[in-house]
Amino acid sequence: MRTSSVSTFPGSSRSWAAGGWADATLQRVIITQVTRPLFTDTKPVWPDDDYPERIGIDVFDEEQQVHGAALGDEAMEALRLSANKQGAALLLSGTASVAQLATELPPVAPPPGEGSVQHDGESNAVAQVLVRREQQKLRRRLLGSHPHATCALCGRTLPTRMIRAAHIKRRSEATHEERLLMANIMPACLMGCDELFEHGFVYVDTDGVIAASPRSNDTTDLAAAAAHLAGRTVADYDEHRAPFFAWHREHTAN
Repeated sequence: MRTSSVSTFPGSSRSWAAGGWADATLQRVIITQVTRPLFTDTKPVWPDDDYPERIGIDVFDEEQQVHGAALGDEAMEALRLSANKQGAALLLSGTASVAQLATELPPVAPPPGEGSVQHDGESNAVAQVLVRREQQKLRRRLLGSHPHATCALCGRTLPTRMIRAAHIKRRSEATHEERLLMANIMPACLMGCDELFEHGFVYVDTDGVIAASPRSNDTTDLAAAAAHLAGRTVADYDEHRAPFFAWHREHTAN
C-alpha cells in the first residue's frame, strides 16, 4: 500500500497562519512510504515504550535544511496544518483522487488512420517526482568511469550508456538497506535483457544459470528472445547474490 501524506514530528505548540510556512526552511525532511497498514505488535523496538499500534514504513530519502520552495506550496501548507494539530499526518489533497482516476479511466484507442493523439492545452508541464537518488551512486560504483561495460545476462560489451545498474530484487519491494547493497545490483543492457529480467520473462536458477520462464511464451518473438539467454551463466553469481535471485524467481518470474 502506498500513500502520500505529510506530517511534522513532534507537533508544534505554535499556531501558524495560512501560508505561514511557505518560505520556511525545514531542518530535516524524511520521505517514507507506508508498506503495511495499521497492525499491533508487542515486540520491543524502542527503549522508552512498546507503542503496540504500528504501521510499516520504508524510508526513501532524508535531507537536511530543505527550503519550502523545494517541496511546493501545497506540501508546505499541509505541513503547517499538521503542525497545528500536534503532528497529525494529513493526506495531500488530490493525490488519492488522481490515483483513483488513473485506474478507472478506460484506454482510449485513436480513430483509424489518425497519426497523432488528441490533446488540448500546453504540451509541457512541471511535475514533482520522487527521484531515485541512490541510482547514480550505485551506477558509479558498478561501472566506474569505464566507457564500456558487459551485460551480466547476455555477455555483450556495450557503451555504458546502454547498461543499466539493475536491481535484482525489485527496488519497490526491497528495503532501504537492500537497495544500497551491491549484491542486489547487476549490469543489464538496454538491448532487451533489462526488460526481460525486470518482468520475469527470464530468471536465474540456483546454479546461476539463466532460464526462460513460462511467462515468455506469450508470443513467439518473446519466447525466442528469452530462449536466446537461456543456458547462459549469469556473471558474478555467488552466495551474496543468490538470495536476491531467489526472490526474483519466486516473486517476479513465479
